[in-house]
Formats: sequence, C-alpha cells, structure tokens
Amino acid sequence: MNEAVIQKTAKRCKERGIVIPTFSQQMHPEQIPDSIKKKLPGIGLWDVNPLNLFRISWKNDVKSGLYGDVNTVEIPREITGTKARVIGLVGKYFPTGAHKVGAAFGCLVPRLVTGEFDPETQKAVWPSTGNYCRGGAFDCALLDCTSVAILPEGMSRERFEWLHKIGAEVIATPGCESNVKEIYDKCWEIKKTRKDAIIFNQFEEFGNSSWHYHVTGNAVEEAFRKASGGKGRLAAYVSSTGSAGTISAGDYLRKVAPGVRVAATEALQCPTLLMNGFGDHRIEGIGDKHVPWVHNVRNTNAVVAVDDENTMRVLRLFNDPAGRKALLRQGVSEEVLNQLPLLGISSICNMLAAIKMAKYFEFGSDDVIMTIFTDSAEMYQSRLGELTKERGAYNDVQAEVDLERYLRGVGTDNMKELGYYDQKALHNLKYFTWVEQQGRTAEELRELWDPEFWDRKFSELPQWDQKIKQFNERVAAL
Repeated sequence: MNEAVIQKTAKRCKERGIVIPTFSQQMHPEQIPDSIKKKLPGIGLWDVNPLNLFRISWKNDVKSGLYGDVNTVEIPREITGTKARVIGLVGKYFPTGAHKVGAAFGCLVPRLVTGEFDPETQKAVWPSTGNYCRGGAFDCALLDCTSVAILPEGMSRERFEWLHKIGAEVIATPGCESNVKEIYDKCWEIKKTRKDAIIFNQFEEFGNSSWHYHVTGNAVEEAFRKASGGKGRLAAYVSSTGSAGTISAGDYLRKVAPGVRVAATEALQCPTLLMNGFGDHRIEGIGDKHVPWVHNVRNTNAVVAVDDENTMRVLRLFNDPAGRKALLRQGVSEEVLNQLPLLGISSICNMLAAIKMAKYFEFGSDDVIMTIFTDSAEMYQSRLGELTKERGAYNDVQAEVDLERYLRGVGTDNMKELGYYDQKALHNLKYFTWVEQQGRTAEELRELWDPEFWDRKFSELPQWDQKIKQFNERVAAL
C-alpha cells in the first residue's frame, strides 16, 4: 500500500466523479446502488463515462440501459447437428464490444486502489493480440489513466482505428495473432527504456484469471441453470486459450460441477497445446506459441484445434444474405439468424470446438456445452470485405458447401483428451517461455502445479472488494 499515491489517486477520482465498482457488483449488478442505476439509461454503452465501469458485466440490458439475465445465444441443433445443446455467453454487450474490458479491469484496479500504479506519473501498457488492449485503453479512459496499447500489426483495421480514436498510444509489433514473443520483446524494451510505464501483461497477471474465475464463472453457471431448468447436465466448458483468462472460469465450474470437461481451443495452424506446434493463423484474439503463466492446465481435460479456414467460411455463412438463405432452408429461425452476427471469428472457433466436443464425447440431449462468444462480427467487417475481394461474391452454391462441409462436416480430428501426464507436459512447456525468457523461476513454476496455489489465488476476491470499498470511502470523504 502506497499511501501517498492512494491519496493522490483518490483526489483525481473525486475531481472526476469516479466511483469504482467491486467485483461482486460486476457479478451481481443488483448490488449496485440505485443512485448509480438511475443515471445509466442516459449513458451510451461505449461512452467514455466513468459510470460505464458499472457496465463491465455479462448482464447488460441494452434496451433498458440497466441489467437483466446473462446475455447468451443458443446455437440450435439445425446448425450444430448435435444432440447436445451449445450455449455461448455474448461479449458484444460489454463496453468496447468484447469481454476483455473485464480482464483489464481485474489487472488495473487492484494496483490503482493500493497505490501500486500512479495514474499521475505512469502509463498503463497493455500487451495484447487485440481485444485486451482495447479493454485496457477503455478502462484507462474511464479512470483517467494514460494507456499504451501493444498489438500485432496484422490485426484488423477496426482495432487500430478505435485505439487511435480513444487516445491510446499504439505500438504495432511484427506479425499476426500468434506472434506473442514479439509482444513480449517490446514489453522488455519498454521496461528497460521507459520509467513511466507499468506493464499489465494479461498472460501472467492473475487479475485476469481471477476476474474470469469469479465474474465469468458465475455468469456461466447462472446461464446454464436458467437454460437447463435444473434438468440438464453441464457437460463441458469450451474456451479458446488466448491469454488463458477466460478458460479460468472452468476452474470455478469444476467446483460447482465436478464432472464438467474443460476444453482449450486453439488454431490448427498453430497447434501449440496439441503438438507443441507453431505457425500463423487468422483467428484473431488467440495468442499462441506458448502456454500462458495463468493457465491452470491441470484443470484442462481436452485440447481442440480448429482450422481457421472453417472459421472464415462460417463467418461468411453467418453474415451474408446467401448464407442466411441456406440456413433458412435448414429450418433455422429468423430470430436465430439475427443473432448469428453476435459471433466474431474467435466466437465461431469456440462454437466449432463445442461441436467437436459434443461428437467426441457423444454427448446426449440432456447435455449442455457452455462456451464464450467473445466479440461480434462487427469487429471484422474489413475481413469480410477482404474475403469478398479475394474469393468473389458469396453465392448460394458456396453457402451450401460451407454449411455441409465446414459446419455440418466438423469431425473429431485434431483433438486430444488429456490425461494427468499430458497435463503435466503442458505445464512443463511453460518453462521455456517463462523461466528461460521472462524472468520467472523454476520454484514458481513448480508452485503452479499445486491445486492449493490456485485456490489461494482465487479466494482473494473478498480482500480486493474490501480495498475497493475503502478507496471509494476515501474518495467520498474528500
């Protein structure tokens, strides 16, 4: 606790009317004071207004401007071709249109309220393959902090345009989604050359995994219980690895449904978890070629690799009029068709992985697979334009081919069910990134294999909520 910095930061928050929500309020918006709720309907979801900190939640109701049930989309069997139900939480209804704004909050706020980060003299650096640096830049704008976004130069144009618009300093590193090492190299350069910068590395920050453990984990459980009506079985939770924050919700679900199978999804073109592989791919937002420090691989039961060609074809199928017509002919309702653009590229990847899990484990009609629809197709309109330019206009024949071959034809290839020593092999793979390159120790790595370590980390939320409350009280008293 740095008392002098806390006092300065509290004064800044007082001057700017900033109140910081607790993690519990993001899980349970009914706990948010009525005085704040009354103001929300007049504020846009993406507005740079401190009150939008209270919209870092899976439960935003965009119609009322307040809150409702967890936002979900169920992909019907007419699309999945499986007996099991596939339900995804919707990230589009977070500020910035993606749930990473929550992970960034989980990393930034604990340092802010303890004085470890000084917004008056320091900049917050957000290393990312896309949405995390957007979430960090947005949180910084709401909290009156200065942000530096680091992301690969090959990411979609929409991301760069938005970051410049919100006022972030933007650093583009070489490569595409899978070039995480280049991002780390830039972070080391910043550490050595800039005294005004604090790195919030989502791949090793437990604030990332803790936020998802509690907020996303609770949301998945609540959405499952509502959808199943107490009759279904939570069979699996599927999450692309990326920074391994979102998959941490699986650690929470293991506590409430011990039999749940947790699956880590990655691109077939860069099968790091599947076969220690490497390469480039087009599933934006998934960082590869290493195992994130915050990935509790001992709680991961399967690895599912998805061909990025499938995701790009299904993206066109879900968003082009010819694709909509093909799906209509299969009995997909207009209501569902209107929801499909809620799935961006990595969301489609998660959906395809869920289908593979259903087929591999032969899940039945009572089984429910929960997954995450991280962001929406709105983020990838430039990619759709590029596909049209490259391949020509989408047509009815292509839509039927994509539906049958790249969606209905999804099989159980490029999957691996993990045993104990498979999990330990993935754990050991962390050594080469984190100990040899990033300054961690072998003792720290061994500690990560202990289940009690993760239980201790994830049990810290009440302490952080208490610190946030104390900080808000200090602000109010000024």
